[in-house]
Amino acid sequence: MDILTLLGIVVAIGAIIGGNILEGGHTESLMQLTAFIIVFGGTVGAVMIQTQASIFFRSLKVVVWIVLPPKLAPNEAIEKIVSWSNIARKEGLLGLESITETEQDPFARKGLQLLVDGSEPETIRGILEVELSTKEHSDTQAAKVYEGMGGYSPTIGILGAVMGLIHVMNNLADPSKLGAGIAVAFVATIYGVGLANLFFLPMANKIKAVVHDQTQFREMVIEGIISIAEGENPRNIETKLQGYLK
Repeated sequence: MDILTLLGIVVAIGAIIGGNILEGGHTESLMQLTAFIIVFGGTVGAVMIQTQASIFFRSLKVVVWIVLPPKLAPNEAIEKIVSWSNIARKEGLLGLESITETEQDPFARKGLQLLVDGSEPETIRGILEVELSTKEHSDTQAAKVYEGMGGYSPTIGILGAVMGLIHVMNNLADPSKLGAGIAVAFVATIYGVGLANLFFLPMANKIKAVVHDQTQFREMVIEGIISIAEGENPRNIETKLQGYLK
């Protein structure tokens, strides 16, 4: 679990609400359902218009990564790759066939299967890099959905503010309705800017960081598998792969 994300959310919201209280404001004055519906609904709708369905639904799946990123264990992966190399040197590439059936990581399993099938190193690299590139592109596009929300949200907030002012103008003869309209106008702007800068844009950047880590991890796996295919010494393979560690 990414504790820093949760801590950041608490700090951000706490700072805004705490600052409002210190200025003598009331927390309930920031709670405007109408303004939230206008800003959030309008932002999501705008992003849905610009995004392909497959990418949009992918973005809903990867959003959990901001709190629960996929577990990567590069040290353990290096140990496994070195052990595969030792088996390949002692028993040949066919000795890896039983490991292929039990390997949990689909990407590594595919690479092992290509090894067992006797594919050339460049063929293995080409196949795995195509899959890696496709996966990286898909997940990066999913992150850009939230980047798009961060771009639209402030503008939709201004739209909500204008709508609130229109409501105020239409009710100048009834002072009892003026307060609600003005509140929606200003709170909509707060929601638009706040959602963009406290949530949507940071979420996009966090997902991109996770995608980068996954890509680097898979590049390490590719390099390890290619090294085995080329018959490199296990110690040399271990030394090379340790260069991927942070």
